[in-house]
Amino acid sequence: MAHEADWRAAQKSGAYAGSPDDLRDGFIHFSAAEQIRGSASKHRAGQTDLLLICYETSLFGDELKWEGKVALFPHIYGKLDPAKASSVRPLPLGADGLHVFPEEIA
Repeated sequence: MAHEADWRAAQKSGAYAGSPDDLRDGFIHFSAAEQIRGSASKHRAGQTDLLLICYETSLFGDELKWEGKVALFPHIYGKLDPAKASSVRPLPLGADGLHVFPEEIA
């Protein structure tokens, strides 16, 4: 997930360095399809200007690190090329205040 303005700026520059949380932590936080709803609920609750950015994990090879203390989450240490995203879609809020994900996302 990324804020739309941040993603549009990354598209212009050719690189996405991450959110303020990513920059603080030193890596870009990713979520697998089965994790993304929980991540949105915990870290992006109520945010209305989000995009759901999807990448194919095979694109990253050994750069993709699965890390965590309780559950493993994918992380990238470096910048992303916005042109290599497999899809970019709005992530609106529903009437219940939760983000509305595409049907194919678990």
